[in-house]
Amino acid sequence: MELIKTIHESRGLRTQWQNEQRRVSLVPTMGALHAGHLSLVRRARELSDRVVVSIFVNPTQFGPNEDFERYPRSWDKDLDLLKEHLVDAVYAPEVSEVYPPGFRTFVTVEELSQKLCGVTRPGHFRGVTTIVCKLLIIWQPHLALFGWKDAQQCILIQRLVEDLSLPVEIVPCPIVREPDGLALSSRNSYLTREERLAATRLHQSLQWAKEKVKRGEKSSRLLLDGVKAQLRAEPLIRLDYAEIVNTRDLSPLETVDSSALLALAAFLGKTRLIDNTLLMRDAP
Repeated sequence: MELIKTIHESRGLRTQWQNEQRRVSLVPTMGALHAGHLSLVRRARELSDRVVVSIFVNPTQFGPNEDFERYPRSWDKDLDLLKEHLVDAVYAPEVSEVYPPGFRTFVTVEELSQKLCGVTRPGHFRGVTTIVCKLLIIWQPHLALFGWKDAQQCILIQRLVEDLSLPVEIVPCPIVREPDGLALSSRNSYLTREERLAATRLHQSLQWAKEKVKRGEKSSRLLLDGVKAQLRAEPLIRLDYAEIVNTRDLSPLETVDSSALLALAAFLGKTRLIDNTLLMRDAP
């Protein structure tokens, strides 16, 4: 496994793989790897000849009062896990390599980045789409894999790739959950024991809504009222949003259809968690 720190090294290795006619997959991460990330790595290995994983805690996607400084970092553990999973290269640049002095160019997916999480995290998705665009340009992968837990991120990146005619296939991969249903997230490590127990309500409310749809309920208003009531019944949960939107442009749906995504975000203490489900079919 090669450890790559610079854009120059990245392009040299990518050229070598291109000359060898290798199919390349990219798995972007911010480190603090868990089973969700590793599921992406395994899928990438199935789909390609070479797998590169980026580890970069991207400062431009954190707001001024967010957790950039305390975001979980587990460098040695991450490298050991990636070696075990036969990753070919790890790209771990310094911030100054990605954003050198004088950096002024950002990539924004208009409208989509202002919805759902974008309402309470202004500028977040500008940082996400900028770093992803840079990674795609640097590594020029055939495939890039992302977890569906960040459904809005997947949808934005798919739009980015389509709008900019980037020659890469975006592969959304299923949410990986704990046995009690909590979606895996690096931020779960912030939760106290009590908050961790309360967090199971997020998935339970999504499952409740999905079961109601299976039984014939199509009213978004009634479904959201039920979800919000369940979450507000747990005193440790502070709801940020719960919305039912379509997966094309994230616009609200009055009636559930085949593209209906139920997405939510909530705070448990200072920790913000997200989760979602597609209401009429299984998620990727």
